[in-house]
Amino acid sequence: MPSDASLPPSSRGREGRGAASPQAIAPGQKSMTRQRQQPEGQRQQRVGEEIRHALARIIERGHFRDPELAGVSVSVTRVRMSPDLRHGTVGILRFGGGDSASLAKALNRAAAYFRGQIAHEVRLRHAPELRFEADTSFDRAAELERLFESPAVQRDLARAADEEEEGGDGA
Repeated sequence: MPSDASLPPSSRGREGRGAASPQAIAPGQKSMTRQRQQPEGQRQQRVGEEIRHALARIIERGHFRDPELAGVSVSVTRVRMSPDLRHGTVGILRFGGGDSASLAKALNRAAAYFRGQIAHEVRLRHAPELRFEADTSFDRAAELERLFESPAVQRDLARAADEEEEGGDGA
């Protein structure tokens, strides 16, 4: 059997493609490196917005068998689509506050119904599988606002502004 060095680069295996060592990734194993999440493409955003509007119309109609969903006011805040447009993560908030997590569980039970309705309302090759989750971005924004208004942060900001003024005059 010839050694790897005598083979052309295309048939050497992993080392011909720049891997660190022949044992870097064993056959059948996945790489341990974390996959970077790419930003959403324009098509993903467009399809996500179209699905968000369709979901809002479907929820507004309110034709649900689940008693937990009867008469509930829901805001669909975002829909993040996978790159292949076959999966979507839907962020929801309950109007008037309340437990959005339990609402997300109820909506997940009705995900097949929503998928069928989306198939009728949005022209796509495949109706995406939807997963509902409580949107915590508004809670996070409120927490950051509260932190910025805290006395300790205001004191630090005033101190930084004073130091900037003193440093700018001596030039």
